[in-house]
Amino acid sequence: MSVVFFNGPIQNGDFVFANRPGKAAGIRIAEALNSIARGPAVPHLWNTTTLAGDLRHRAATGQQQVDREALEAATILGKYPPGGLPAAGILTDTAPAVAALALDMVTRHLTHGTLTITPVTVRACARCGHMTGTGPYPCRNCGSTETRPRTERHLIADRDPARPVLSPNDFHAHHSRPPRHLLNIATNVPQRLILSRTRSHGIDLGPMGLPGLVLDPRAALHVTVLAAARDVHTDCAAMAATQSAAANVAAYGQHFRQHEGVQLRYAVHGRIPYEDTTTLHRLYEVHRVSPRARALFEDWYLPLCSLRERDQVRPERLPSLLKFLRRATLAAYTARDPARREEVRRAVKLGDTGWITNIDLLPHVIPSVLGEPDPLDGL
Repeated sequence: MSVVFFNGPIQNGDFVFANRPGKAAGIRIAEALNSIARGPAVPHLWNTTTLAGDLRHRAATGQQQVDREALEAATILGKYPPGGLPAAGILTDTAPAVAALALDMVTRHLTHGTLTITPVTVRACARCGHMTGTGPYPCRNCGSTETRPRTERHLIADRDPARPVLSPNDFHAHHSRPPRHLLNIATNVPQRLILSRTRSHGIDLGPMGLPGLVLDPRAALHVTVLAAARDVHTDCAAMAATQSAAANVAAYGQHFRQHEGVQLRYAVHGRIPYEDTTTLHRLYEVHRVSPRARALFEDWYLPLCSLRERDQVRPERLPSLLKFLRRATLAAYTARDPARREEVRRAVKLGDTGWITNIDLLPHVIPSVLGEPDPLDGL
């Protein structure tokens, strides 16, 4: 089975990568692993079907006509530094190819009966009509606290109690140590999931007989990964995601993780303490780390370490990780053993992360050893 890595689609919120580098962790993981495994360049994936995006668009429109797709594209573009756009481009969860694939998948599931279109009673805002859920929650669209019950047709997934939401096979590295608490989240998932939502932007379910509704973005982001995987002709798409992100979307993706021979698996990683700038700056000063060496540490090695420390990379671990990378970088000047490189590549495809902290293996795949510039100075 071939494996290509993708970032979990990033919610197009109010941030830039320079100020929130953790938002790019999945992108960096995917780029590093695909490079090591000699995989293809892949697009960066974005989630634009958000209520916050609806509100941002409404505010930007005012008395003018502002195209939503153009606004989302401009907002995404603003996240990157000049010249920092990916060579393979950007793919959003509302791109035509994603929407077409989503409707194809929904149609097949409706035909097989794994999804249904069923009248259900939901709560809706008395002021604007926005669906607030199954409980009397305040409306996040207009702020009204008054909701009322409304019976209408929705796209429904009724969960088979004999089928878990997640199995070990849904994780990259499923043969080693899948996170058990994620495997148990089925106990916290409602028996019935509503997969249609009221949004002004998203994958339109009108062709399914559900006008005014879009596919739940937690399902759509899985389709986005599958669409990107189909374009690079792989049969396994490993989506980098934190444990909390995987827990939040897994139930809604259970019918959207496999299609026409392509399987999506979660490559779970931990959080990276980029916000602990005091510790990082002190490290760089003490060890006289150059900007290029800092980039290697922050943009390449720490994302890889987060695959091993899948809860979080603890701040107190930063000094030892930096020292280890120094040793590995120095060794990379002479580490050019093709057999060792292939050993790491096999490990990447299997989901084995032991090579990340193995001084006999890591030097052979540091970017300089992959045919890029000479080993970075300053470590």
